[in-house]
Amino acid sequence: MEYIIKLLQDGKDLPQEFKYLLFPTKQREYELVYAGKIRKEDLLANEDGVFPVPLQVDKVFNGDKHETFKDDWKNMIVFGDNLQFLKTVYENKDPLIKDKVKGKVKLIYIDPPFGTGDEYDGSKGQRGYSAKRKGADFVEFLRRRLILAKEILAGDGSILVRQDYHFGDYIKVIMDEVFGKDLVRNELIVNRIKKSDPKALKFNVAVDKVYWYSKTNNYYFKPYFKKLEKTKKDRWHAMDSQGQGSPAVILGKLIKPPTGRHWTFGQNNIYELEKEGRIRLSKSGKPQYLIDSTDKILIDTNWTDIPGYTNSTNYPTENSEQLLDRIISALSKEKDIIVDFFGGSGTTAAVAEKLGRKWIVCDIGKLSYYIMQKRILQIQDSKDLENPKKKFNKKAKNFITTQLGLYDLGKVFELQDEKYKKFVSGLFEVEIKKFKIAGFEFDGKKGEYPVKIFDYRKFKDSSVDEEYLKQIHAVISKRISGRVYVIAPANYVDFLTDYHEIDALRYYFLKIPYQVIKELHKIPFQKLRQPQSKKNVNDLDEVIGFHFIRQPEVKSKINTKKDSVNIEISEFKSQYYKDEEGKVLRNFETLAMVLIDSNYNREEFVMDQVLFADDLLPKKSKKEKDEEDIREELREQKKIVIPLNKEEIGNKIMIVYVDIYGNEFKEIFNI
Repeated sequence: MEYIIKLLQDGKDLPQEFKYLLFPTKQREYELVYAGKIRKEDLLANEDGVFPVPLQVDKVFNGDKHETFKDDWKNMIVFGDNLQFLKTVYENKDPLIKDKVKGKVKLIYIDPPFGTGDEYDGSKGQRGYSAKRKGADFVEFLRRRLILAKEILAGDGSILVRQDYHFGDYIKVIMDEVFGKDLVRNELIVNRIKKSDPKALKFNVAVDKVYWYSKTNNYYFKPYFKKLEKTKKDRWHAMDSQGQGSPAVILGKLIKPPTGRHWTFGQNNIYELEKEGRIRLSKSGKPQYLIDSTDKILIDTNWTDIPGYTNSTNYPTENSEQLLDRIISALSKEKDIIVDFFGGSGTTAAVAEKLGRKWIVCDIGKLSYYIMQKRILQIQDSKDLENPKKKFNKKAKNFITTQLGLYDLGKVFELQDEKYKKFVSGLFEVEIKKFKIAGFEFDGKKGEYPVKIFDYRKFKDSSVDEEYLKQIHAVISKRISGRVYVIAPANYVDFLTDYHEIDALRYYFLKIPYQVIKELHKIPFQKLRQPQSKKNVNDLDEVIGFHFIRQPEVKSKINTKKDSVNIEISEFKSQYYKDEEGKVLRNFETLAMVLIDSNYNREEFVMDQVLFADDLLPKKSKKEKDEEDIREELREQKKIVIPLNKEEIGNKIMIVYVDIYGNEFKEIFNI
């Protein structure tokens, strides 16, 4: 004790090993300890700086083409950060999902990038994973999402997480912490993309693991049987198994099992099987039992008989439908809700749709967002699960595409009064509940401070100016101190500053679109980033706060000749003129990708070609380029030309240009 006191008096740190002597762990036998690990309570209280944000509908797919659910449910594709999405579900306030999802999710499957920087070579040599997050950063990134995933699961729900050999063991320990090591059900062995490198200095890795945990001991499970290519006929099988056992009366004789073996069945079961004529003695006098003919076999945890990955969508690391068929069939029932918040290629959604489940998928990538839409819109033309030689031949039920964290400003202002108030209160973490101070009505509170949502429709000829604030101040000034928040459209606020102070009371302006007030946020807002190269599709990224869509400026034209068609782009500029380091962004520098529907039907954008910025550059060298190399080459371009196959295009084509911040510019060309 004197040693500790001396260290404290000298202002020195205590040795690390003193941590558990002074603060012994009471709850767990073991846990992973690493820098940046946040308490569960702090995560759920949003102390990490990430808050729930509202969902905004992008498009609704229903009507005659898509069958509706009787309970008004809509399947959902979400574009946005999955931590924000999970927090929005956990908060359970957003009108789109309120009381529909939290605590009702029966199955979660995720295949997150493995956080190694390793490459997965696809069939065309593309890299699948080059995750930015490694080590403890990756472990904590996933742990936070697993904590929230558990909170939204139903009591009889399950979660399955796919990992490889690099971090699988660490993630297993984390899942033991989050779900409880007594709730692990299985470790499934699945194929990964095969490599055969004779120069490798170790055995080529052939498999990944899928960790299955249930939320409670009351979980749903239905054994899964695999169909056999040939029916197995009735056959007699030896009735002894490994492990020493006692003698049993078999067909009237007391018979000892062979050394080191025991009888497969207990005495009572032996009597029952004898009555059914299913036990006999072989010519050598050894007991046998009859196994019926069968055309199927019960599967175990070895799933290397099916592909782990496939390449039907041209998305790196696309999980196979056979894999998800087994998981969803065994661990859920029809109309159960299935969630995948690393949506990727959309296999989870596609298989859930085919099996009659409800589903929600989320991903931060624009490529994933559009690939998942295409996969669901064209699901009738995909393979049937039971008979892959046939088409599925059923159109998808109704679904919606939504965005969170990146919003269309026009759609915000189209919302009716109450919906508008709910949406903006969700943006700014406002608890909506009207109350009065000295007779003046406020709409809710942000923390402990009052919030007024300016009714710009009712007072369309007025604005939030000094006179407006003075009128409020005259009424409430003697009853309140600190601050007041005013939410209003930016063009209805006459102040250029973040706040206006009257008699030490600050009136903060939360403008739409929002200009970040740094002192109000523990962690600075961070925009999502879209990759400029296919190799970085699965980079792990996350968003802090929210942003509004700022459409890029695009100048382009279509050149049609007898034998060729091409799109010529002369300008692509984001409305963000500087990057995070303050460097001026030049022409083409922020171009992430170009998505093309070469036979646009005037109703649905069905992407059939994706070109990353890297694909649009002249191939000067074979050396691998990083994002900075790509940006530098883009700055040098005077124009970008995209050749199209004239035989494969229809009367109309639609093009979506995407910048590195996820903003889009769309245009249609008539051929």
